[in-house]
Amino acid sequence: MTEYGRGPGSEPWHPEDPLYGDQGWGGRQADHGQSQYGDQQQSFPQDPYAQQHQNHQQYPQQQSYDQHQQYDPQQHQQQYGAQQQDPYGQQPPAQPQYDGGWDSGQQAAVPYGAEPQDPYAQQQPGYGESHDYYGTPEAYPPPQPPGRREAPEQQQKPSTDWDPDEPQEETHPFFTGTDEPAAREPRDDDDDPDDDSSRSSRRGRGGSERRGGKGKKKSRNGCACLVVSLVLVGGLGGVSYVGYTYWKKQFGAPADFAGSGTSEQVEVEIPEGSYGYDIANILRKKGVIKSSDAFVAAQNDNPRGKLIQAGVYLLNKEMSGASAVVLMLDTKSQNLLVIPEGTRNAKVYEKIDLRLGLERGATAKIAKTKAESLGLPKWVDDNPDVKDPLEGFLYPAAYPVAKGSKPEDALKRMVTRANKEYDKLDLEAVAKRLKLDGPWQVVTVASLVQVEGKTHDDFRKMAEVVYNRLKPTNTETNQLLQFDSAFNYLNNQSNIKISESEILSNKDPYNTYTQRGLTPGPISNPGADALAAALNPTTEGWLYFVATDGEHKTEFAKTYDEHLKLKEKFDALG
Repeated sequence: MTEYGRGPGSEPWHPEDPLYGDQGWGGRQADHGQSQYGDQQQSFPQDPYAQQHQNHQQYPQQQSYDQHQQYDPQQHQQQYGAQQQDPYGQQPPAQPQYDGGWDSGQQAAVPYGAEPQDPYAQQQPGYGESHDYYGTPEAYPPPQPPGRREAPEQQQKPSTDWDPDEPQEETHPFFTGTDEPAAREPRDDDDDPDDDSSRSSRRGRGGSERRGGKGKKKSRNGCACLVVSLVLVGGLGGVSYVGYTYWKKQFGAPADFAGSGTSEQVEVEIPEGSYGYDIANILRKKGVIKSSDAFVAAQNDNPRGKLIQAGVYLLNKEMSGASAVVLMLDTKSQNLLVIPEGTRNAKVYEKIDLRLGLERGATAKIAKTKAESLGLPKWVDDNPDVKDPLEGFLYPAAYPVAKGSKPEDALKRMVTRANKEYDKLDLEAVAKRLKLDGPWQVVTVASLVQVEGKTHDDFRKMAEVVYNRLKPTNTETNQLLQFDSAFNYLNNQSNIKISESEILSNKDPYNTYTQRGLTPGPISNPGADALAAALNPTTEGWLYFVATDGEHKTEFAKTYDEHLKLKEKFDALG
C-alpha cells in the first residue's frame, strides 16, 4: 500500500501514485493519459460488452489491450456508482489490477470472453506504438526478467564488444575437460522464460545432474586422454624402432668379426665367374666372415679388392671382412693347384695325387681310362702312337682342388679351360694358313716351342725353326726336327746332354732325331706365349739354335757353319 491507499472495490490506484499504470517490462505501454490506440482519450461506454465487441471487430488482429485508462472520479461515479445494477447490463467488468510486481500466478479479472493477457507479449506494429527508447546502439539494454538476468559483472560489457587483444576463454569440450557444450545465449525459440514450472524443472533436474556428474565426466575424459596419449606414444615408439632398424640395415655398419680370426683354418674354393657377393656368401657359409655386406664393403674399399681370383684359399675362421680380403690377395693363402707352362701330364698327375692324398699313379690311371669322358674336342688325333691323349689339354693355370674332391673333377676342369683358350685362337684357320694337318698339330708345335724356349722372343724364333725344318725343301736336316726335348719326353727325363749313340738307336715316333716331322702329339701343356708364338713366328730364316750356357741363353743360326760355331761354345762348358 502506498500513502495514496486504495479505494473500495476494484478501482485502480490514484493517478498520482508513482506505481500507477503498467510499468512492466515491455516498455511499450501507453503514456499517462494516452490511449493505447491513439492520442484521443477514450472512456468506457454504458455497455462495456458492446464496446468490447465493437473493439474486437475494429481490430481483429489485436490480441489484448491495456485496461488502464485515465482516471476520472465523476465518470467513475457515473459508470460504477450504481452498485445494484444488473451485472449483465450496467455493471462494468472488473479492471485488471497490476501492482508493479512480478506475476504471482493469479490472473486479474478480465472482461467476459476476452483472452488472458500476456504481459510480455509483443505489440503488433502499427497500433499506437510508443517510442522505443532502446533502439539505438548507445542505449542501455532494457531490463530483463529475473530468469534472464545476468550477473552485474557480465552486464558491464556488452556481448558484442570484442577485444582482439584480450585472451578468449576456451569453451570447446576438448579444452574445458567436459563433454557438455558451452553455455549459449537464450534464443527466441527457447522455452518461455516466464514459465516458472519449466525453469524450475530444468534447474531442479539438469542442474543437479550436471553438478553431480561433472566430476565423473572429467574423470572419464582424463582416462580417455591418458589412453590416447599411451596409444600415440606406443605408436611413435614402434615407428621409431622400425625406422631405426631400416636405417641401420640400409646405412649402418654391417655385422662383422674383429681381427684376423682364430687359429682354426678352413679351405675355401672360389669357382670361376664368382664376384663380390658370390665370394662373400661362400666365405660366410664356411664361417670365415660374419656377413656378406662386411666383406663386399671391405672389397670395395680396397684398391686391389677386385683382383681376387678363382681358386682354393686356406683362410682362418671368424675373420673381419677387411682381413679376409687382404689374405685372399696374398698368394700364400691361395691353396691352389698351380700348373706351370710346359708341365708334362705325368707331373700334373703327381700333383693331384699329392693334393688329394691319393696313392701314386691313381690320377694317371683315371686319366687313361676316362680320357674320352673328360671333354676333349673332336679334332683330337686318335693316332695309336699318342702316348697320352690328355697331353696338351691340361691347360697351365691355378686350379681349386679341394680336399675330398675326385681326381676326374680336377682333370675335367683343366680340359674345359684348354678348350676355352683354344677356341679363342681359331686353330683350324691357323692350321690351314701354316699348312698343318689341323689344330692338333698347332698345339703340338706350341708344346715343342714351350719346352725348348726361355723367353717370348725365343718362342717366335723356335716356331720359325720348326716351320722351316718341316718344309719339303729343307735339305739341311731333311725334315728332321732334332729336338732333345722330344727325346726327354719319350724317356720321362730332362737331360741336356744326350749321347749320339743313344739317340740314334731309339726309333720311337717321339724321337725327332730318327723320325721326320712332328711328334704324334704334344709333349707338354703350352701356355699363352707359346701358343701366340706358334701362330705368329718370325720370318728371318732361322734354322738352328743351341743353348750356349746350357740352360738360360739360346742362340740361333741360319746356316750349318754358324751352328757349328755355336756348338763349340756349348762344348766348351765341359
